Amino acid sequence: MSSVQSSSAQHILQHVFGYDAFRGQQQAIIDTLIEGGDAMVIMPTGGGKSLCYQIPALAREGCGVVISPLIALMQDQVDALRAAGVKAGFLNSSLAPQQAAEIEHQLLNGELELLYIAPERLIQPRCLNLLQRARLSLFAIDEAHCVSQWGHDFRADYLQLSLLHQQFPQVPRVALTATADERTRQEIAQRLDLQAAQHFISGFDRPNIQYRIQLKDKPRQQLLQFLREEQSGHAGVVYCLSRNKVEKTAQWLCDEGFNALPYHAGLPAELRQHNQQRFLREDGIIMVATIAFGMGIDKPDVRFVAHLDLPKSVEAYYQETGRAGRDGEPATALLLYGLEDVVKLGQMAATSEGSEQFKRLERQRLDAMLGLCEITSCRRQTLLRYFGETLDQPCGNCDCCLQPPITWDGSEASRKLLSCVYRTGQRFGANHVIDVLRGSTNEKVQQFHHDQLSTYGIGRHFSTNEWRAVVRQLVARGYLQVDADAYGALKLTERCRPLLRGEESIQLRKAPEKSAGLTQRSRTVEIDERDLPLWNALRACRKKLAEENGVPPYVVFHDATLREMVQQRPMTERTLLKLSGVGDSKLERFGADFLEVIRNHEYPAQ
Repeated sequence: MSSVQSSSAQHILQHVFGYDAFRGQQQAIIDTLIEGGDAMVIMPTGGGKSLCYQIPALAREGCGVVISPLIALMQDQVDALRAAGVKAGFLNSSLAPQQAAEIEHQLLNGELELLYIAPERLIQPRCLNLLQRARLSLFAIDEAHCVSQWGHDFRADYLQLSLLHQQFPQVPRVALTATADERTRQEIAQRLDLQAAQHFISGFDRPNIQYRIQLKDKPRQQLLQFLREEQSGHAGVVYCLSRNKVEKTAQWLCDEGFNALPYHAGLPAELRQHNQQRFLREDGIIMVATIAFGMGIDKPDVRFVAHLDLPKSVEAYYQETGRAGRDGEPATALLLYGLEDVVKLGQMAATSEGSEQFKRLERQRLDAMLGLCEITSCRRQTLLRYFGETLDQPCGNCDCCLQPPITWDGSEASRKLLSCVYRTGQRFGANHVIDVLRGSTNEKVQQFHHDQLSTYGIGRHFSTNEWRAVVRQLVARGYLQVDADAYGALKLTERCRPLLRGEESIQLRKAPEKSAGLTQRSRTVEIDERDLPLWNALRACRKKLAEENGVPPYVVFHDATLREMVQQRPMTERTLLKLSGVGDSKLERFGADFLEVIRNHEYPAQ
């Protein structure tokens, strides 16, 4: 890369986006694209993926085209670029014909630097013809995992994007996503003709996120305690598996005094858009959603993500929890799960229209997710290992590190359970097997004469919940499997033979009495009490400017920038420009207002 190009990229970083230095592999990716090469980028949420295509698009001649599935978010993405002084626009179904015509005119006249297009529009002949007549700097395929049937947001329109390589062979392409295991990466490269591209895989670790996984035990009360004791006034996302549960949970949270909104694919598009805009633009909103919500959400100050149901894979869990703490500040990922989740997700996978290979892989992914829930060691080490990374030391910021689980020798209990599964014919779910173990006299036990079995009543000394914990852990470790085709029947696997014969032992985890000791790290970076008046005044100024410009507050400045203002107290444009996130355009548009607040603020005596 020439020094002219290099200084151009550095100049754009500083003067347009307001940052002093590139992070991680950003510069190598940007250099590759500016030189005309192709790239595939796997970078965690909040890692700065957008700059990897925005800066090359500005540094190269022509307009950068960003293919994004996120129609509902394009307006905010373009607003953020315009606030930074970038000539940006979008083409999607939300535009009136005359608005779309104006954007097309700007593109052909060389007046646009970045153009966002939805994939279903891009693949239309009319749009391709338009692009053929324009000067293009690059193509960026965002949320590239959508191209993969092994990913978690499969979109058929993405399958046709290989046409970019065929019809625009001279235009560099970059595919970007936050989450992709080896299989997904291979399929992305194959379907997008990016086998020859340079691959940039950044570390998956998000050390600011505290991972906490708990067994469901009155889940509404568990969520309520978490929100009231740790997340009062904070923005967050609560994920549920079904649309019905989303709506009921959102209403219940409102009844409990929280500002909660529902979001799922079954709601009218206008309502989804309205709720999403409120989440992005207001403080302290809790979005209760299915996985239809979240991809591409740029809100930096999401302080928590809570799952009320088990995600179907580690990839989905990582992607969804990654929406918390994009600003690098402390955030929490809370997951509540139970054995019924495993049965429900297993049934969903078994009844899907995918091939047998697809169903088998979905089952393996679900098993890996359950394994993450049931481990007794550092969760972050296990999570990173899944993506092929190694963390040498336990993280110190997950529930297993902060409150190490108590283990016990579960060998004998496991043998009793496995024997009971075998003697009842491997045809029944956990509830019935546990009833037999505990000597229940209910009708079903007697109907099948299971009160005559040698395993009947041999587990009376354990409660139902204790036995369910044994079942979950044996499933998670591969000694048992849940047959989704047989209504959740438990079946033995080959792996259980040595344990049944007494040739090996097993340590199981005890459920903690209470979730104490998990808030050892402050969940947010505190503002000094003396600085709160200035902090609140700056936030009020930001809110006013955001409303005047019709953009979310973080488009004006992130919390991190306001925090620097509190710490540095700049009094001139020159010193304000030195703060992270303050570029030339934002200085010109917003600088005077913030400087006025800082200059006129009465500081307390030290």
